[in-house]
Amino acid sequence: MSDAAFSSLTTLIQAGESLRCEWKSDLSSKDNKEKICRTICAFANDIANTRALGYLALGIDKNGRPTGLAITDELELQIQNIRGEGKITPLPSFSTRRFEYQGQTILLIEVNPAISPPVKYEGRIWVRPGNATQLASLEDERRLNEKRRAFDQPDDCQVLAHCRIEDLDLAYFKASYLPQAIARDVLEANGRTIEEQLASSKMIGSVTDPHPTVLGLLCLGLSPADNVPGAYVQFLRVAGTDLDSPVLDEAQIHGHVADLIRQTEAKFAAHNQTPVDFISQATEQRAPYYPKVAFEQLFRNAVMHRAYLGTHSPIRIYWYQDRLEITSPGGPYGMVTEQNFGQPHMTDYRNPNLAAALRDLGYVQRFGAGIANARQALLNNGNPPLEHQCGPGFVTFTMRQRSS
Repeated sequence: MSDAAFSSLTTLIQAGESLRCEWKSDLSSKDNKEKICRTICAFANDIANTRALGYLALGIDKNGRPTGLAITDELELQIQNIRGEGKITPLPSFSTRRFEYQGQTILLIEVNPAISPPVKYEGRIWVRPGNATQLASLEDERRLNEKRRAFDQPDDCQVLAHCRIEDLDLAYFKASYLPQAIARDVLEANGRTIEEQLASSKMIGSVTDPHPTVLGLLCLGLSPADNVPGAYVQFLRVAGTDLDSPVLDEAQIHGHVADLIRQTEAKFAAHNQTPVDFISQATEQRAPYYPKVAFEQLFRNAVMHRAYLGTHSPIRIYWYQDRLEITSPGGPYGMVTEQNFGQPHMTDYRNPNLAAALRDLGYVQRFGAGIANARQALLNNGNPPLEHQCGPGFVTFTMRQRSS
């Protein structure tokens, strides 16, 4: 860091809690951690439109003095683990760094303004209009929705101008989606029209531009694939080890993401056999050919990370006699490359808002853990190790069948 940058940052911290800076003494309590998460959310929302980093200085007491908090690798890991908890959605960009302040080391959490606000923590939108973090008002939500349009949007927030609100299942949105995605006290607040709720959830561009987004069609569409070609699953099971083998079952599975996941996983369950071993062990042993958890993790990963724009290809599930393949269109994205694909903690989001929606709907528990969970489930079930192949336009996972 240059002397000028160091001096500027020191001045910002010394000036006290402000629009861009907050002090926290430690991470020792659940309450402190929640306040840190809310502040990360608020800095990411950047309600004042500073377009500048927000700084949370960890290790400074309420009087602005260093506390002597031990800044360890474990402490930094605790902050980084906030990413995987799935409570802040869509996940903003933030990082940690150690900083010398008044002769002691503190930990700075640097938060970038989100390109796709509003960002929520546990279903609530937090903002920082001054030196304190607070719940967003209805007007704050409107401002954040309008601000979102000024940034380059990720694929899932692209507005589809040829679509209309009538293409969305509004009854499902009100009865099922909203109660899972929005905190009850916020949902019960008066004054929000259906258009405002759709805009806040990023299902439409804005109240003044009420065309559905890709996310809206995927999550609420009456027939998503009519407007997002390829937004369906192609299932095929054959009797042999190649595509020339006799077909046992084939289907095209359509619907919004919740239906798509339910129907596809039901199809998997219907085909997945559980042989019984009476011979090799003293007691009866039961294990499925493929562990349910592994399929769910890999399939939901495909739904979350696939490319929805620029392709008409569906997610393909090909079930052979000796293996099961899941192929999604769209190769590695962002910081994920063909070389580091599948490595622990190596994740990026082509569809950050869809990832948040799947978390809200209960289909994702921890971000970035799906492949690791699938590998462990296969190991525990006695299957060969998970295989993957990826290129610029696809990712394929292969699960080998467990020997009976």
